[in-house]
Amino acid sequence: MVLGASVLLCGLKFLAFISTRSVAIFSDALESLVNIAAGMLAFYSIYLAGLPRDRNHPYGHGKVEFLSIGVEGAMLFIAGGTILFQTVEYFLHPRVLAQLDLGVVLVALTSGANLALGWWLRHAGTSLRSITLSGHGRHLRTDGISSAALVVALVVIRITHWHWVDPATSALLGIFILANAYKLIRPSVSGLMDETDLRLLDEVVMILAARRKRNWVDVHNLRVQQYGHSYHIDCHLTLPYYLDLVQAHEEIKDFSRALNKEMSLEEVECFVHPDPCIPSCCPYCLKSDCPVRSHPFTGKIPWTRETLLPNHKHGETVLENEAG
Repeated sequence: MVLGASVLLCGLKFLAFISTRSVAIFSDALESLVNIAAGMLAFYSIYLAGLPRDRNHPYGHGKVEFLSIGVEGAMLFIAGGTILFQTVEYFLHPRVLAQLDLGVVLVALTSGANLALGWWLRHAGTSLRSITLSGHGRHLRTDGISSAALVVALVVIRITHWHWVDPATSALLGIFILANAYKLIRPSVSGLMDETDLRLLDEVVMILAARRKRNWVDVHNLRVQQYGHSYHIDCHLTLPYYLDLVQAHEEIKDFSRALNKEMSLEEVECFVHPDPCIPSCCPYCLKSDCPVRSHPFTGKIPWTRETLLPNHKHGETVLENEAG
C-alpha cells in the first residue's frame, strides 16, 4: 500500500514539475523517487528480518534493517546533492514558471498524504520495534514537511512574482534533505557496529531492578544488542557459591524468564555467565539467611546503568580500593 501510494505521489509531483517548470518542485519529486526505491528496499528488508535463524545466521537476519535505513539515507544524500547542483544550474539559466495554481494544488495533496503515511509508519515502527518502518516513516514525514514548505513558497511566488524564491526554496530543501539523510545514516552505522542503545539498556536495567531476587547477588558486564525484532542480552550473574549446578541453572532460567516476560519483543535471548560470590560481596548481599555470611550487611547497591555495565563484581572494586 505504501509503495503504491509513493508511486502515485511521485507521479503527481512530476506532473506538477512539468506543468510549472519549478526547480523546487523538481527537487521534491526527486526525493519522492527515493521514497519509491526506499519503500521497495524496506519491504524486502522486513521480509528478511522476519526469517528464522539458520546455520549461516545464528543470530537471525535482523541486522538487515540497519543496512536498509543506511542505504535509504545514502540515497537521500545523493538526492540532496543533486538538488543543490540543479539549484546552481537554475541560477545560471533561469526558467519562467507557469501554471502555479495547478502546482500548488498537486503539491499540497502530496504533502498531506505523505504526512499521514509518515505518521502511520512511525507509529507502526514504534509498536513493532522496527527501525526500518520507523526510518521510512521519518523519511515520508520529512517529505511531507518539505512539500508543505514548498506550497508556501509557490504561493509567495504566485502573489509577489519573486521568481528567485523558487531556486532559494530548492536550495533549502536540498540542505534539509541532506540533514535528514545524516539522521538515517547515523543510527544505521551505530546499529551495524553494535553501539550501545542507552534507552534500550535502561529498559533492561529497570526490569532487572524490579524483578531482583535475593539470590542474585550481583550483575555486571551487562550488554544488550538488538537484532530486528529480538534482543540478545548477555551478562555475568553472581550467585551464592554453595548453590549446586541444578539450583544455579534454575536461577539463570528465572533471570531469563523475567526479561522475556517484560520485554515487548518477539524473543529475548539471554546468555548468562554464573559467577560465585566472594566474601567482599557480603556487605551488599540481600540474602539475610545466608549460612556462610562473613561480613555484616551494610547497604543495598542500586542496579543502574552505571553499576551493571562494568566488567567486575562490586566486591572486587572494594578489594581493589582497600589494597590501594
